Amino acid sequence: MQSLGELNDHFSLPGALSFDQTETGLLRAHVSTPACTAELYLHGAHLTHWQPAGHTPVLFLSDRSEFAADKAIRGGVPVIFPWFGPRTATAENPRTDGPAHGFARLQTWTVMFAAISGDDLHLTLALAPGEQSRALGFDHFQLAYTLVLGADLRLRLTVANQSESPLQFEEALHTYLAVGDATQVSLSGLGDTEYLDKTDNFARKRQTDPILHLTGTTDRPYLNTEATVTLTDPTLHRKLTVAKQNSKTTVVWNPWAELCAKLHDMPPDGWRTMTCVETANAGENAVTLGPRETHTMESHITVEREE
Repeated sequence: MQSLGELNDHFSLPGALSFDQTETGLLRAHVSTPACTAELYLHGAHLTHWQPAGHTPVLFLSDRSEFAADKAIRGGVPVIFPWFGPRTATAENPRTDGPAHGFARLQTWTVMFAAISGDDLHLTLALAPGEQSRALGFDHFQLAYTLVLGADLRLRLTVANQSESPLQFEEALHTYLAVGDATQVSLSGLGDTEYLDKTDNFARKRQTDPILHLTGTTDRPYLNTEATVTLTDPTLHRKLTVAKQNSKTTVVWNPWAELCAKLHDMPPDGWRTMTCVETANAGENAVTLGPRETHTMESHITVEREE
């Protein structure tokens, strides 16, 4: 694992990028450019803050997150790999053990590259097989995660299969968007799209309305869609747009009051100020990579002010 001294010696950029260590021992990157401020933890390669100049923060972060080496951070953009939700048996692999949403968000990633281009900061981290991944049967992969932090946010997750056998996996950039009031937001881009309703025993349904308004616990993987989703937030007077590439699943999630109260790392009213719009490949959209192949999924988030 890289030390704090190594990170600052090799990757810090005066006035733009620095690293520190929290009281719980987690290494963290601080970004400050004319275009934005941001924070990222090497634990999980987890982006916890992104705020373009002239805007309020775009990402929700729970003030009850534990920030511990064996815990996932609640909020920001968790990196989900190699399964989404609980691990389920497949025709290729009967195993069901392992942490929810995989092991990538619980591992310390390695910083590989940092540079400024114009007002954007480019940061690349990598994850290789380790003791936990090998114990779970994943020994021949490589992950690279590139973040371009500026007035827009671009996130690119690349998976490489370094074995001579196929690699099947699920993946997600589990983005928690900060909103003024979840009961007031609307989401467009998912009309006439099938989804699995996880609040109704995974019933397969189709959204017939062009606009989605949240009225209760919402947990929907939308399938076979590459559409851009726009979240309109009348309370914060802005639109957040989530575009994507090489992603066929979009997950919309809000725990609402009842479920939120059961989450130990969320305040009881946290549901009201967040809505997840996740760029993913999950379920029937899981990815199978042939030997020595790579796959890159990208999410592109933009902010537009509305008066």
